[in-house]
Amino acid sequence: MALDTPLLPDADAIEAAARRISDLAIRSPLIRLQGDGRNDIFLKLEMLQPVGSFKIRCAANALLQRVEAGHVSVSTASAGNFAQGLAYAGRERGIAVTAYVPESAAESKLAALRRMDATIVRLAYADWWSMLADGSDDPAFIHPVADRDVIAGNATIGFEIAEDLPGTATVVIPYGGGGLTTGVATGLKARGSTAMIVACETEAGAPLRGAFAAGKPVTVPFDSGSFVTGMGGPAVIPAMWPHVRALVDDAALVSLAETAAAVKLLAERHHLIAEGAGAAPVAAAIARADPGPVVCIVSGGHLDPGHLAAILAGAVP
Repeated sequence: MALDTPLLPDADAIEAAARRISDLAIRSPLIRLQGDGRNDIFLKLEMLQPVGSFKIRCAANALLQRVEAGHVSVSTASAGNFAQGLAYAGRERGIAVTAYVPESAAESKLAALRRMDATIVRLAYADWWSMLADGSDDPAFIHPVADRDVIAGNATIGFEIAEDLPGTATVVIPYGGGGLTTGVATGLKARGSTAMIVACETEAGAPLRGAFAAGKPVTVPFDSGSFVTGMGGPAVIPAMWPHVRALVDDAALVSLAETAAAVKLLAERHHLIAEGAGAAPVAAAIARADPGPVVCIVSGGHLDPGHLAAILAGAVP
């Protein structure tokens, strides 16, 4: 089936999402980066959410909307974080959750899913990606990106940034499927912010930069086995391209070495563990000269212990 481009939520829908998820998600802190250079980089610490990533916001909002519609079970295709958000909310509300995950999913994320009683179905990466690109005709399926309720949940991050740091000039967001980027940008604009939106990718896979260069989604090389999970991919999901093209001002590219250095910096200076996708915006903000204040969305903290140990020892896993 063809995946339709979702409608974007308006301010009322985003405010409703914030109320709906208020007992499941926290208002994450916004703190200043303790780096060696510029002092106007801020960190939106979504790894401190109950499931260790921003996905609790969008997953809980989407699941609770399905509960209101009478569903008793849901499923999704997720590298781990969105499925964890669903599983956490599902456990709290007595809703069964099935997660289709790629074979490359981090073991730390799978272990968390098991702790929350989710059913896990592992797929070859190509098969899993096809679920993201094409969606599903199962009414219980919640797409982790191309869903209005998902985008509304993510947009609550934009609301909080606009309220906590009204003068924000640039927001750097890790680019995965486009749901976080679209949501944060929509939330900011709904609050009147004119901040520049920078979507961040790594050298493991940069489909958005490829799409911007070609003027349409194209297939790009993608290493699904790098330590950076939860972002990148072989192509921009076509259903999200119209929104991403309209909302994103620039696409930043960082190396795996720069991303690992950002993971190390956050651990050493802030005693925070960020996964690769969460550290990549920090790497981009440090490397670039975007106008400040700059807010980096530190999207999650699910990093395999072996990868963390290697990074702290100065290696790039």
